[in-house]
Amino acid sequence: MLQQFGFTQYESKVYESLVSAGEPLDATSIVKLSGVPRAKVYEVLHRMGEKGMILESTVEKKRLYSALPLESAIEKLKADFDSHINELRKAKVKQAAADDRIWTLKENHSIQALMKSLINNAADSIIISGWSDDFAAYLPLLEEKYLQGTEVTIHVIGEISTTIPTVTTLIPDTNHEQLEKSRILIADGQEMLFAGIEDNKWQAIHTMSRPLVKFFTEFFYHDVALTKITGRYKDTIMKDPAICDLLLTLRY
Repeated sequence: MLQQFGFTQYESKVYESLVSAGEPLDATSIVKLSGVPRAKVYEVLHRMGEKGMILESTVEKKRLYSALPLESAIEKLKADFDSHINELRKAKVKQAAADDRIWTLKENHSIQALMKSLINNAADSIIISGWSDDFAAYLPLLEEKYLQGTEVTIHVIGEISTTIPTVTTLIPDTNHEQLEKSRILIADGQEMLFAGIEDNKWQAIHTMSRPLVKFFTEFFYHDVALTKITGRYKDTIMKDPAICDLLLTLRY
């Protein structure tokens, strides 16, 4: 229950046993309900008391323990999280010099958070491509940056509704057997992130390497050009089997 909030397995088990019991328990009862070893239970109870997650009382020379009510615990965890975030924002981070190292990043939420940060920090230009269902996470921020005067260019697979005028929309051809989702983001022509799915998990690379930034910028406009060309001349192109087969081998 609590391990995802930074508590240990034993701490989580002790809290769960107290919540489920619905009444104060002594250490012996907690050991039976939680499975925490007797040799560890007092140490765990002390830590949980210090963290404000349990209440303690002595009744007739017996030490009793009760869980902080669940709703109160949730409020406490929220307050702790907000406090940690504020401390993190106050931390002085030394600005790193631009370099050409390539960094890898895993986990979708982490990738999305980095993309939002790159969008937010962009001063002059943003070019971004991805699938329409992905854009829900970034579109409000992109529209805000556009209103602030940042040049925003979008290539989207599927349809989105936006006030940004520079959008190229690709509707995938039904003849494609498998379409792989990916994301490209280039901020101020200096920093890029490319993300794709491998083994059903999102993975990304992030760099300020000039050759890679240039390559992915050209790759982005390759997609834009291909979308516009096939959109305008699709009927003619699809009548030529050789060209049609070639197009279907491309990313889209």
